[in-house]
Amino acid sequence: ATPRAEPEPEPEESSVEEPRAAPDGPISSFLNGSGSKRLPQAIIIGVKKGGTRALLEFLRVHPDVRAVGAEPHFFDRNYERGLAWYRDLMPRTLEGQITMEKTPSYFVTKEAPARISSMSKGTKLIVVVRDPVTRAISDYTQTLSKKPDIPTFESLTFKNRTTGLIDTSWSAIQIGIYAKHLENWLLYFPIGQILFVSGERLISDPAGELGRVQDFLGLKRIITDKHFYFNKTKGFPCLKKAEGSSKPHCLGKTKGRTHPDIDQEVVQRLRDFYRPFNMKFYQMTGQDFGWD
Repeated sequence: ATPRAEPEPEPEESSVEEPRAAPDGPISSFLNGSGSKRLPQAIIIGVKKGGTRALLEFLRVHPDVRAVGAEPHFFDRNYERGLAWYRDLMPRTLEGQITMEKTPSYFVTKEAPARISSMSKGTKLIVVVRDPVTRAISDYTQTLSKKPDIPTFESLTFKNRTTGLIDTSWSAIQIGIYAKHLENWLLYFPIGQILFVSGERLISDPAGELGRVQDFLGLKRIITDKHFYFNKTKGFPCLKKAEGSSKPHCLGKTKGRTHPDIDQEVVQRLRDFYRPFNMKFYQMTGQDFGWD
């Protein structure tokens, strides 16, 4: 048989790998846990650099959540491999457990809403959003760490610096126009089936945001503030105990990078640019995220 291809893991995100399946036999069915592989009932669909890895790692503490570690990228890059391939990537679950995955690029992928809807109209969707200006700078910082010779943030932001025309074709800017992307999802899913998590509150009050997520997923509120401690060096919350371990767990060294200093005038231009889109997004979601 030909070995099945694995999805390309994002180098940035795949710090958490799923254990490989043990060979078949009575012992292995115990090791693998019984249960079966199911298509996900909930997907974290976005957004890049919003806090999706943190949310997934926090959620995996819950005994009724089983999630894939690496990003499958099924509904954007691997769709032609088919649902059986996708299901095979999923961990085994028992009755009453929820199967989840996260791929933040789904939110901005034109075809993703229709594809997910045709898998199951009932799929619950979670979007972690964050101030689009900070998100763009974080996105740029990530790229810069991989390609140190890219142009400056400032020069990529504008089509023309003199006229101040912002280049919306640059993905770092494009992703943050949340209202525009959301319209695409609302053609296939009712707004009540999409939960919007604040990336800022995920840092300042992880237990509060996790409470909302657990309610949305229909889970018992098991993850509470006793699970977190604040890591001052990193500037974000960490788990006192990770899933399946008794040791404290912080996200990897690629998280919490120091952002470069960006010209304040450019930051202001971007704030003005995003403001009307943010207002529309607040209206659509019925939530004020307090970005400005």
